[in-house]
Amino acid sequence: MGLSSLVYPGSHHTRFEHALGAMYVMQKAIQVLIGKGVSITTEENEAMQIAILLHDIGHGPFSHASEKILLRGIDHEAISLSVIKQLNLEFDGRLDKAIEIFSDRYPKKFMHQLVSGQIDVDRLDYLKRDSFYTGVTEGNINTNRIITMMHVQNQNLVFESKGVHSLEKFLLARRLMYWQVYLHKTSLAAELILVKVLERFRELISTGKEELTESHVLYPLIESDAEERLPNAVLLHYLALEDADILHLLKSWINHKDTVLSKLSKQLIYRKLPKIKIQDKPFTEKQIAKKRKRLKEHERQEDHKDYFVFTGSISNQTYITDEAQILLRNKQGDPIPLASAIDYLDFNPFSKPIYRYYLCYPKT
Repeated sequence: MGLSSLVYPGSHHTRFEHALGAMYVMQKAIQVLIGKGVSITTEENEAMQIAILLHDIGHGPFSHASEKILLRGIDHEAISLSVIKQLNLEFDGRLDKAIEIFSDRYPKKFMHQLVSGQIDVDRLDYLKRDSFYTGVTEGNINTNRIITMMHVQNQNLVFESKGVHSLEKFLLARRLMYWQVYLHKTSLAAELILVKVLERFRELISTGKEELTESHVLYPLIESDAEERLPNAVLLHYLALEDADILHLLKSWINHKDTVLSKLSKQLIYRKLPKIKIQDKPFTEKQIAKKRKRLKEHERQEDHKDYFVFTGSISNQTYITDEAQILLRNKQGDPIPLASAIDYLDFNPFSKPIYRYYLCYPKT
C-alpha cells in the first residue's frame, strides 16, 4: 500500500502478499475454467501462475512514486518483463510461455486477460485485500462469485450473465477505492512530495552541487535516464531497493545543506504535508500565482517555488469500452458487452476518464 498507510494505518501489507494472493486467485480461476471444459494444459497452467506471481515484480520502493524518478522513461510493467526474461535465462527457457502470456502474445487471449484485463485476478485480489486492511468496506467484492461466473468463448474471457450484479459491484468498488484510498488527497500529497524530493536530488546531481559516488544507494539510478534496454546492473540495483532505503535517505536529508531538499524531506518524515486542493477544473494562473506570492512572503522561496507550489491532474477510468471490454454470455450463449446488458446503469462515468486537478501549497 506504500504511502496510503499515512491515511490508513492498518494498510501495511506488502506486494509479496498480494503476489501470492493473486496467484491463489489464478489457481481458483484455472480450476473453474478446467471444470467447464476449457482446455488448459499443465504447461499453460504453470505459465499462467508464473505470469501473475511476477506481474508486479518491477515495482520499486513506494511503488509508482519512485518509478517516476528513479527510472524515468520506463514503467513497472516493462521492468517486470525485463526481470521475467532474466529469470527465463536462468531457468533455461522454462518461462517462455509465461512471457508470451504476460506480453499478450499467446494465442489463448483469455490467459493474458486473467493476468491483465478489465476484470483480472490482480484486481480481484488487491481490491478485496486493500478493502480489508484499510477498513474501506466499499471495496469488499464477491471474488468467489466472479470467479465462478468465468468462462471462455472464442479464446476470450467471458462471464455468465447471472453474475452481472457481482460485476456491477466490482466496477463500483474499484471506482470508490480509487477516490477513497488510492487517490486520497493525503496519500496523494505524500506521493507528490516524494517525487519532488527525488527530483530535487537529481537536480543537485546534474548541476554538480551534489556528488553521487558508487557507494550511494541511488547509484547508478539517478545519474542517467532509463532507456528501452535496461542494463542488468541498473535493473538489479533498482530491484534491491526497499521502502526503508528511501526512508533512510529522507532522514539523512533532513539536515542537508540544500534548504529545498531539507524542507521537502521534513515534510514527509515529520508528516507536515502541504495542503492539497482538488477540484473538477484546472487551476487558473491567477490562483497559482496567489499561492506563490504567499510562499515568497512567508518562506522567501521564489527561486524554488515549483517545489513548494505546483499543480497537476489525476484520473480514474474504471471501464474501457474497446476490444478489451467485459463480455457477458447471454441466454443464447453469445458474448455481448457488459455495457449493453445493463440498461439501467449509465456507463459514461465508468468508461470515460474522470480528471480532477490538484494544487499543492504550504499550509502557512
